[in-house]
Amino acid sequence: MGKLLQTKALAKQMCDHLILEVKQMKAKGIDPTIAVVVVEGDPASQCYAKVKQRMALKLGIRYLLTSVHPRITEAELLEKIKWLNRCSSIHGIILELPLPKHLDTKIITAAIAPEKDIDGLTPANKLACFTGETGLYPATPLSCMAILNHFDYSLKAKKVVLVGYGATVGKPLVQLLLRAHATLTICHKYTVDLKEHIAHADILITAVGKKNLITPDMVHEHLVIVDAGINEGEEGVVGDVHPEVRNHVQAMTPVPGGVGKITTMTLFENLIKAVRIQKIKAKRENRRSESL
Repeated sequence: MGKLLQTKALAKQMCDHLILEVKQMKAKGIDPTIAVVVVEGDPASQCYAKVKQRMALKLGIRYLLTSVHPRITEAELLEKIKWLNRCSSIHGIILELPLPKHLDTKIITAAIAPEKDIDGLTPANKLACFTGETGLYPATPLSCMAILNHFDYSLKAKKVVLVGYGATVGKPLVQLLLRAHATLTICHKYTVDLKEHIAHADILITAVGKKNLITPDMVHEHLVIVDAGINEGEEGVVGDVHPEVRNHVQAMTPVPGGVGKITTMTLFENLIKAVRIQKIKAKRENRRSESL
């Protein structure tokens, strides 16, 4: 049976570090604050917002929840986002997705100020992730990298198969993996013979959202798997990898108890980073105004 890569210890380590950082910021007069916008009517979004609220309380972070009516217009929601952008006491903004069909997700996420976009969804932060410049990168890809690093699985020269090329996980992960010097194969719904690609992999990362996509007959005993898939089922939340796969690989992350736990912590790490980015931006603007 393969090793189960439980992330509880890593999450605690990140939590302890964040509590210390928040205390240090408060001692300097900065009260790290996160604003979460939820469109009512989606139970999953409301659940995720509550998870973040409980963690914010634990970390000593100020948490503001804005619930809006499901029939809110695009113009009204954009105005709320713009108000949060202007509010200097708010350092991070999260827009819980998915949005109702009458709202354009691209337009609304793009309206979030990049320096407050702790989900890493704005065009500016996507570009920063692509180029390696300073920015706020998406939390789930960062979590996958953190888990591999925590368990001492080096990516340098390793053959990595990434299944899933979505905008929030797969695409950003490509850049992070390449900068870690992995030899990368990207698979998706049009890939022929996924098993053949996995056969040559050292590490497999899945981020599709399809239950039991990876089955025992597709893997081998030397494989390390990071399961970033999230699927709602009768038995609760499950990943992309069939549970029996663990008996046939070197190691794999569980769902739940794996990537998701670290993703939540990474969001709050992004909040702390956002505070620092905004502080630097404010100093630059002050110098610019003084020179005029």
